[in-house]
Amino acid sequence: MKPIARALNRLTELPMLLAAATLFALMVLTFADVIMRSTFSAPIEAATELTRIAMAVIVFSALPVISGRAEHIVVDLLDPLFRKAGIERILDGLVTLVCGTLLVWPAMRSFNLANRARSYGDLTEYLSIPVFYITWFIAFMTLVTAITMALRGTIILFRPSLLRGTND
Repeated sequence: MKPIARALNRLTELPMLLAAATLFALMVLTFADVIMRSTFSAPIEAATELTRIAMAVIVFSALPVISGRAEHIVVDLLDPLFRKAGIERILDGLVTLVCGTLLVWPAMRSFNLANRARSYGDLTEYLSIPVFYITWFIAFMTLVTAITMALRGTIILFRPSLLRGTND
C-alpha cells in the first residue's frame, strides 16, 4: 500500500506547483502594476482581470489537495462530545462522504455554464480570453475535489488504517 500512497503524494505536487507558480505570477503582476501606477501613472489595464483568473486557478487547483489531506478549516466545537460517544470517526467519514457527493452538483453546473459561455463566445474584457477555459478548469477541479472527498469519506468509514499509514 505504501507505493500507492507515495504515488498519490507525488500526484498532489502537480496542482500545488500550479498554485504556487500562479501565486508567484500574481505577486509579480501586482508589484509591476503598483510600480507602473505610482511611477508612470500607467497601470496595467488587465491587472484586475488577470488577478481574478489567477485567484480562481490558485483556489481551485489547491482545493482537491487540501480536501484530500483534510487540511481545510474545521469548526470542531462538538468533537469532544462525539469522541466521548465513540462516533467521531463515523461522523467524520459520513460528513466527508456527503460533502464529496454534494460537490458533484456544482461541478456539473460549472460544466454546463462553461459550455454555455463557449456557445455564446464569452470573452474576458481586456485580454479577450475565452471564459469557458477558466470555467472548465473550475468545474474539473471541483469534480476532482468531489471524487477525492468521497473516496476519503469511504476510506474513513471502512478502512481508516489506510489513512493512518500516509501520515507517517
